[in-house]
Amino acid sequence: MSCMLSTNFVSSVARSSTTAASKGAITSTAALAAKTTPTFCCRRQETPRTYTTRTIRPTLSSSSKHIAQLPTNTRRHISTTAGLQGLQDGNQSGISTTVKMSPPRPKRIVVGVTGATGTLFAIRILQVLKALGIESHLIMSKWALATMKYETSMTEAEVRSLATTNYTMKDMSAPPSSGSFLHDGMIIVPCSMKTLAAVRIGFCDDLISRSADVCLKERRRLVLAIRETPLSDIHLENMLSLRKAGAVIFPPVPAFYTRPKTIDDIINQSVGRMLDALDIHTEEFERWDGFKKL
Repeated sequence: MSCMLSTNFVSSVARSSTTAASKGAITSTAALAAKTTPTFCCRRQETPRTYTTRTIRPTLSSSSKHIAQLPTNTRRHISTTAGLQGLQDGNQSGISTTVKMSPPRPKRIVVGVTGATGTLFAIRILQVLKALGIESHLIMSKWALATMKYETSMTEAEVRSLATTNYTMKDMSAPPSSGSFLHDGMIIVPCSMKTLAAVRIGFCDDLISRSADVCLKERRRLVLAIRETPLSDIHLENMLSLRKAGAVIFPPVPAFYTRPKTIDDIINQSVGRMLDALDIHTEEFERWDGFKKL
């Protein structure tokens, strides 16, 4: 009996010690957790990283063989970077570049001919430009060729032979279609109302309208010898809009103070004034010099 009581007592003491030890461990763990738990933060703090950037400047001493083996874009980048660095440094540390001015060129005029009546004006302009040694670039529409048969006995080949260079109406890759093609102005003579409207709204579906559009955007001289009568509100609005954009609206209105005796006299006077608008001045017609005694 006494043996059983001793055993139970020992077991009870052991359980008490174990419970106490467990409570102590829990208390110690909780206390340790309370001490080590960080303050709440919505973003983890990290040590900033430091990056080192190196600039590689290719110089004239770079191996040309090595550079030649690089991709095309890489070679172009190296050449550009080195050239710019040389300009910034003011020395020859980069690949040197040579800039040249464009060579002198002859005076150059683009001539567009549309289907309105008045191809005689265009022919006379081409004749004058050729006589003056001025380079002419001719663009003729199919309706200009059709109208020409009723107004002159000259053939298409004869008219085209007056120009320095000829283009077809649909050749949108021709030089006058680009702003990088340098010239001294363009004249559309005669200029139909269809072409006038196309130029006004920028509808460049042929070489004449595109070349005129280029003149406007490049701020070059553009003369439109419009040919229509009477004029509607739409015609007048188109002309006013283009005049504000910088074009010269030039209806071929004859002058009679010169007392013209032939059709050629009338044509020469109008053509002379058209060329004046292109800064080409001739003495092929009588200019106004004030009232004279008759």
